[in-house]
Amino acid sequence: MKKYLIIILIFILGLFLLFGKKSKEVEKMEEKRFIFISYIELAKYLNDKEETVMKNTIDDMINQCKDFGFTDIILQVRSFSDAIYYSDIFPSSITIVAKEGDKLPFDVLDYFIKISHKNNIRLHAWINPYRIRSNLSKEEIKDNNPAFKYLNTNKVEKNAKGIFYNPADEEVRKLILSGVDEILDNYDIDGIHYDDYFYPSDTIDLENYNEAKKDNQDLTLQQFRLENTTKLIKETYERVKKRDKNILFGISPEGNITNNYEVNYIDTKKFASEEGYVDYLMPQIYFGFFNSVKPFYQTVKEWNSYITTDKVKLIPALAFYKVGCEDLYAKEGQYEWVESNNIIAREVLTSRPLSNYQGFAIFRYDSILSDNLTEQAFKEKENLKNILKD
Repeated sequence: MKKYLIIILIFILGLFLLFGKKSKEVEKMEEKRFIFISYIELAKYLNDKEETVMKNTIDDMINQCKDFGFTDIILQVRSFSDAIYYSDIFPSSITIVAKEGDKLPFDVLDYFIKISHKNNIRLHAWINPYRIRSNLSKEEIKDNNPAFKYLNTNKVEKNAKGIFYNPADEEVRKLILSGVDEILDNYDIDGIHYDDYFYPSDTIDLENYNEAKKDNQDLTLQQFRLENTTKLIKETYERVKKRDKNILFGISPEGNITNNYEVNYIDTKKFASEEGYVDYLMPQIYFGFFNSVKPFYQTVKEWNSYITTDKVKLIPALAFYKVGCEDLYAKEGQYEWVESNNIIAREVLTSRPLSNYQGFAIFRYDSILSDNLTEQAFKEKENLKNILKD
């Protein structure tokens, strides 16, 4: 009897090891496929439309994402210190309503989440932390916008690019975090996502820096700015995980690592190598293979090498919007996107073997899923779709 019991236990243990190992392999092989839906698409397809038309349009957009094979949507829910959802902090978005602060016809974020989940697609809330207005937006800032009371203070700055919150200001950081909390409290989202707009200018925080130097004469301006963005990233991560450890938090830094440290002031190497900052990095590797400055393969390998913790994954963002266009900054690779129709597919195939790869992201919806693609964009789309069947 004892002999049979041992045999049975060995058999059960063997099954456990077999299927346990298999499930881990399946988990490792799962490729996440992200698509960005920006304020540009929201304004184009939804702005100032009837509720029924808007909902039908959202249904169609999500069906398009599902049919193509996307698993995750990154939806821009706050692009200009506003909201496409019911908020007690930010006014309704000018991308949805005719004028900032007008009543939303319905909760757009809530509807996107429900339809996405119905189609087994995860929905991530994309926030632009500091931008209040771009230089393309002439919309007046109303008194129900939290930026209004800061307009004549050093908490915001107007420059050639637009109007921005000051990243060095603690009150501003608390405002951004309260907006994150509001989304986490009220919506069944799968993630919070920041883009690459972290430091809007070289002058916005000089007053704060000079004040900080009184306590630390050795503090450099770069150190000061890196610390400011690191505080926001760390505190955002902590709030997300406090709410639900399964909700993801990630950022899309610029693909050029040098610019992250010298222009945007994002300590991406720290975030890649230490736990407690992000779940994934989604660098905007918007380069072709023949880009003379930042060739794709070398750049994506460089990003992969920075990740030294298994808590952080690499999800390269790819530039479908460049298909058919000259890349003026690529030097010898200037015409690559014009002459080829399978760059994106090859970039995915090139990225898949990397040790920290978990998926890819396409920027953005209209460039790949609109109804009026060019012939070249259509071929590029089909070439990408073909490798997703593997």
